[in-house]
Amino acid sequence: MRTPVYRHQWLVMVLTSVVVAGMPVSSGETFPALFAEQRPALRDQRSFGVSIPALHGIVDSAHNADLRWPDFTPYKTEVAKLYETNGYSLLWLQNDRIRPQALAVINLLENADAKGLEPEDYDGSRWHERLLKLDQKPSKQDLVSFDTALTVSLMRYIRAIHCGRVNPKEFKFQLDMEGKQPSLAEFIQTQVLNATDPAAEIQKLEPPFLGYRKLLALLPVYEGYAKQDDGKKLPTSTKTVRPGQPYSGVVRLGRFLKAIGDIPPDVQLDPNATIYEGALVEGVKHYQDRHGESPTGNLDARTISELNTPPPDRIRQIKLTLERWRWLPHSFSQPPVVVNLPEYRVRAMNRDGTVAFYKNVIIGKAYGHKSPVFEKEIQYVVFRPYWDVTPSIQRNEIVPHIEKDPNYIAKHNFEVVTPDGQVVTDNQVSPEVLEGIKSLHLMVRQKPGETNSLGLVKIIFPNPENVYLHGTDAPELFSADVRDFSHGCIRVQKPADLVAWVLRNNPGWDLERVKATMNGEKNNLQVNLVTRIPVLIVYGTATVNEENQIRFFDDIYGYDADLEKALAAGYPYAW
Repeated sequence: MRTPVYRHQWLVMVLTSVVVAGMPVSSGETFPALFAEQRPALRDQRSFGVSIPALHGIVDSAHNADLRWPDFTPYKTEVAKLYETNGYSLLWLQNDRIRPQALAVINLLENADAKGLEPEDYDGSRWHERLLKLDQKPSKQDLVSFDTALTVSLMRYIRAIHCGRVNPKEFKFQLDMEGKQPSLAEFIQTQVLNATDPAAEIQKLEPPFLGYRKLLALLPVYEGYAKQDDGKKLPTSTKTVRPGQPYSGVVRLGRFLKAIGDIPPDVQLDPNATIYEGALVEGVKHYQDRHGESPTGNLDARTISELNTPPPDRIRQIKLTLERWRWLPHSFSQPPVVVNLPEYRVRAMNRDGTVAFYKNVIIGKAYGHKSPVFEKEIQYVVFRPYWDVTPSIQRNEIVPHIEKDPNYIAKHNFEVVTPDGQVVTDNQVSPEVLEGIKSLHLMVRQKPGETNSLGLVKIIFPNPENVYLHGTDAPELFSADVRDFSHGCIRVQKPADLVAWVLRNNPGWDLERVKATMNGEKNNLQVNLVTRIPVLIVYGTATVNEENQIRFFDDIYGYDADLEKALAAGYPYAW
């Protein structure tokens, strides 16, 4: 990181010469009431004698040639509102001095990489020279340019840390942050310009989630790993290396695992070792668990490939996941249910942001249907449900099976029904019925029970993709490391616990009753939630788990690559 600008001697003298007064803010007051007492002080800021036309020229054109990204059209309205509130006087300069709040803001912009952002998006390398120029009899235009550049850069930074740099809708994610962006002019006016600690105020706009904060704290840790790593690769092997066997990469393996924390720092390793054993095996197990693999301790091709992934690639995963955290709503009416697709895991959250419990899940991909990313609300639960086969599955999968075997419907506990649910047949399919199935005048559904593909319960949050959480008739699939076997819906391991948590506000619906109803005789029983619960389906390839261990996962849908490409374009971003 760059040396904070306020450490320069001349700036320290300036900083100590200014008394900063905090301004109490009441969210119930209007702007005129808020700033009535402050206006005389704001008028004093015009001591530079800067003309209003000079400020108007930059603001009205939404163009500052001194910025790395000169065009600030997306921020023009907010910039104009802020300067208009202050009588088109300078915001960051007062009585021939740069205000301490400006120095604090510049320090944030220079060190934007600490938040996983790109400092150059906020002119990070340019502020030092600009500050020196202010100490050398700057022109009026220099002052106006400096002031507006800092305002625009701060607005860009605020929006980036609050709701991200790229609109999630660019990736067809159903996450709406466009209507949840802060009023930049209002925030800077009330929370920054006269704050005793502007950085602390700005930090409040970051995602409040514990998972975000933990991941952010590990960013400098992995940056440290990147500096320690010599970049050498572990030798590949045509055969799996098992504990007790010789391996030519033992020394390199031990050094790497120790550097990234999978082997404790106090463990002594033999610098001349040639056998893969002991602490190395335990370190590999720890590493495998953190990367979504079964902790076998065996050095197979996948594990060696993961171990050869350089730390900069892990840093990239952290930064991309931090970006996606910023796309999420910052508050919820109720603690949400959160599914992280690359992790194959669902979590039920507590009010304090901790995890009540988690379950493994199976998601979509193998059949060509990715599970969607969105925010919805859980509205009801259905016990012992039918599975209403989707039109695409009916045409592309069920019809070919029936054509090969007319008894396919009966053998797999399906039935053919009319659009209003009247049963046509659950036995051999005639040619006439098959034509109705092909044309979608008749539909196929699977009967409730143990063999139903949805299992014995489903959790419904209405959405255009008709995706939901449900059980499964194939629990053995949860033993696989890669679990993308569904058509888009999300299968939950041992779903009774999650259902009981979802129904916790419904009187009488404890775990025992949930299990009894799942195994009862009443089919297709719908229970509406007394209190609707938010559900988030998200995509993060780097997480910090319940044991405070960082975990990395494969970019199963290629979304990391898509986001990296969008961010590489720099400003102007997609919003």
